[in-house]
Amino acid sequence: MTADSLHQQLADELWEADRTAKPIAPLTERYPDLVVEDAYAIQTINIDRRVAAGERIIGRKVGLTSAPMQKLLGVDEPDFGVLTDAMFVEDGDLISLGQLVQPRVEAELAFLMETDLAGPGVTTAGALAAIAGALPAVEIVDSRVADWKIKLVDTVSDNASSGLLVVGGRMRKVEDLDLRLLGVVVARHGEVIDTGAGAAALGNPARCVAWLANKLGSLGSGLKAGDIVLPGAVHKMVPVEPGDVFRADFAHLGGVTVRFSKSEQ
Repeated sequence: MTADSLHQQLADELWEADRTAKPIAPLTERYPDLVVEDAYAIQTINIDRRVAAGERIIGRKVGLTSAPMQKLLGVDEPDFGVLTDAMFVEDGDLISLGQLVQPRVEAELAFLMETDLAGPGVTTAGALAAIAGALPAVEIVDSRVADWKIKLVDTVSDNASSGLLVVGGRMRKVEDLDLRLLGVVVARHGEVIDTGAGAAALGNPARCVAWLANKLGSLGSGLKAGDIVLPGAVHKMVPVEPGDVFRADFAHLGGVTVRFSKSEQ
């Protein structure tokens, strides 16, 4: 089997898993020779498929930005996935569990890009200058790989385990915020379950944007004005149960609420 045909086969499997909400066996268990370049090729096939179906690319998410996650997967740099308009959910709207495979929630900032940005040579300061502002957000991560048994190649192939995204309505300019110290309190049904601060994401969430711009630049792409960028979670991801209601309250930015259906239908 050629590399291209294997990429297509695995992309088809992930696409079907997403459509049926039935996970597949880890790619790396079946094809241990796959490398990260293969994974991005697989990811791109399904993003192209989404675009062909009418979805619009509106940004990127950066994953594996915390030291514990990098250690867990044995990597020394982040990864990225692509966000489309179909992934967006309005603050407080009910999310049907039936459309997801094995969702978990992560509170994180969402950055809105003011100008285009592409590497090489983008610094944290350069990223800050290109960001219009920060909003409160919760990412619903999901894995089409059974039992979240993922290695780097599995998650990158699976669009960096992207699911859905809920963004709050209050944006503030980044120059008015200390992103490293900006804290968040995460609650389920009103009970606090975790906290975090921006420094958990590569020391500064804006550094994640710089990494992304440089990575995209090396691939002949870049960030565009108006793009949304998720710089990575600042606490451990939380499994979702039917009927769950989560709220993430961010210092200086306010809150965002995520509601899930009481059944998987």
